[in-house]
Amino acid sequence: MGEQDLTSLVSVFEDFFTSIYKDKINIVLASYPTVRSINVDFQDLDKFDTTVADQLLSEPEVVTEAAEEAIQQMKLSLPPGVGDFRPHVRFYNAPNAEVMIEKLSSKRLNELVCFKGIVTKRTDVMHKVKKAHYTCQACGEQYNVLVTRNFKPPRMCTACKKLALVPNEEKSEFTDMQKAEVQDLLEKVSGGAPAAKMELWIEDDLVNHITPGENIQVTGIMRIKPSQNTRQKTELVFNRYVEVLHVESLKRDFEEITLTKEDVQRIKEMSRQKDITERIFASIAPAIYGYKEVKKALALQLFGGTKGKMMRGDAAVRDDIHILLIGDPGIAKTRFLNSAAALAPKSMYVSGKSVSGVGLTASAEKDELGDGGWTLKAGALVLASGGVGAIDEFDKIDDEDRASLHEVMESQTVSIAKAGIVAKFRAKTAIVAAANPKHGRFNQTKNLADQFDVPPSLLSRFDLLFPILDVLDEEKDLSLAEHILSSHIGAAKGMIIGEDEKVMDRDILRKYIAYARRYVRPVLTDSAKDRIKEFYLDLRRRGKSSGSVPITPRYLEGLVRLSEAHAKMRLSETVELVDAEVSVGLLDYVLKKVLTDQETGRFDVDIITTGKARSQVEKIETLLDILREKTREQEAVPRQEVLDEAESAGLDAATAKRVLTELMRKGEVYEKEPGWIALVGNK
Repeated sequence: MGEQDLTSLVSVFEDFFTSIYKDKINIVLASYPTVRSINVDFQDLDKFDTTVADQLLSEPEVVTEAAEEAIQQMKLSLPPGVGDFRPHVRFYNAPNAEVMIEKLSSKRLNELVCFKGIVTKRTDVMHKVKKAHYTCQACGEQYNVLVTRNFKPPRMCTACKKLALVPNEEKSEFTDMQKAEVQDLLEKVSGGAPAAKMELWIEDDLVNHITPGENIQVTGIMRIKPSQNTRQKTELVFNRYVEVLHVESLKRDFEEITLTKEDVQRIKEMSRQKDITERIFASIAPAIYGYKEVKKALALQLFGGTKGKMMRGDAAVRDDIHILLIGDPGIAKTRFLNSAAALAPKSMYVSGKSVSGVGLTASAEKDELGDGGWTLKAGALVLASGGVGAIDEFDKIDDEDRASLHEVMESQTVSIAKAGIVAKFRAKTAIVAAANPKHGRFNQTKNLADQFDVPPSLLSRFDLLFPILDVLDEEKDLSLAEHILSSHIGAAKGMIIGEDEKVMDRDILRKYIAYARRYVRPVLTDSAKDRIKEFYLDLRRRGKSSGSVPITPRYLEGLVRLSEAHAKMRLSETVELVDAEVSVGLLDYVLKKVLTDQETGRFDVDIITTGKARSQVEKIETLLDILREKTREQEAVPRQEVLDEAESAGLDAATAKRVLTELMRKGEVYEKEPGWIALVGNK
């Protein structure tokens, strides 16, 4: 571009800023240098001068330079302490923002591009030379060189003609820089295809403005750089990246769903239907027959509790509901997960067979993105923040990897402290997980919770746990068979599987949920509070006489979340008795299924919190007490003698043998010699 053309561009921008953006410039000027950017809406420029707006799309570097030069030409009253006002001009809201990263071809090189994506990696802050200072070691001549994109370091001193120039970092000027990686939004990627990725180069005041797991819209200039993997001497292969001009955060959850006036009116009309909650329940996985309680729980999870509640000390109260399905093979656990994930605008589905702890949460890792430095990388639950995280084969995740879920499930954050990087990610994700029993199928004669292959510390963080058994029931089997076969016949004829008058259209249901989550903030009424309190105290009283703990205060918060979710389902600003009854009914159902000790018939929360019922713990302690007493004077005692005394203490022979075998398996007791046993660590 000629000097005349650049001059005319500068003149256009002077008029543009003076007539339209004068107030915005003054706002930036008042906060300079804390605020160092003037954000310009592309649509404003397009209305002012279409020709310049079109030129911005094809020659963004030239037009941006002209815009920033125009700021220098304007006669601005600089506030005290501001000697040089040189803000960035950052254009945003360019057309074709819906283009996917995978569609950005080499034809777009050096053009303005705009796209949406999710941040997967971010490097630590680096420092880039803005103005390089060189000193000649031969004659002492000094040079200040402005560093441009195609900068090549000077070698020869123009004064003495010797190759003696060396850089002086202390006198050079630097700017902050950061690299990041984004990928196409998962909900827009065609099934089975990997999401396309793009490297971002971010400078100055945009540094640290994005976080892994965040959805963003990027405006920038697409560039290329030599591939680091090429083995050819001549650099023929290049990687692309985007020099970021502007970046803004997007919300990709129910908050972002567009609701028209007609949508809102229809949603309010639907909420007045007497059977609206039943219709919503029926719309969860409609193709699956039965399992009303599971569908009810998944529906409540999508609505969630009341957002933004804070306890004393600014402790945030979790409003997301976590659900665990543990069941026999072939009973549609995975389909339940897929159904919940499909209804959420933002979701991640992972399988425990192929995921690690850092793959679920986040990590700091060595990466070429940071030129050998450390990069923060978001995991599935961080990427799903604001939506649903579906974890299948939950029992297949290694114990060490599962340990990383404790923080994300309770605090809904992920903390990283590695290689000098200390960071915390937001992971406000509702988790729905599915697992199999320890031995593949439930043994209905034993406590179901004893057969959960999930650590008690994690089990207690789920609001609801559903054991799903494949029970032999002729009447139920007949109904199920008829439903499945009829569904397939209907599907072959072009009908929708699971079609029912009660089932809501998926898009309408999603909008209904979005409205409830966005605008409804229900508060507990006295009647709802009293019902929850009554249920809680009644359960506590049941355990008082037996010495078992039937329920802990943690379940109280879960009851409140479930009650609030049901109130939101009705678009009610108050949590009424009917909402509390639904939450109490669900938890009571789960407690009867999971926490009932088969031996005593009582609720016992120790089954979840410790992995054993109180009655089992007492039997173990009885046997250990016998062993401790008998090994005071000698290291080992006859096995049969211990079993006989256990029977005298009230344990039947089969139970005593089972408990002893379990203690030996856990390494607390060992067989010193045939027929003689001893306590580990006893001398």
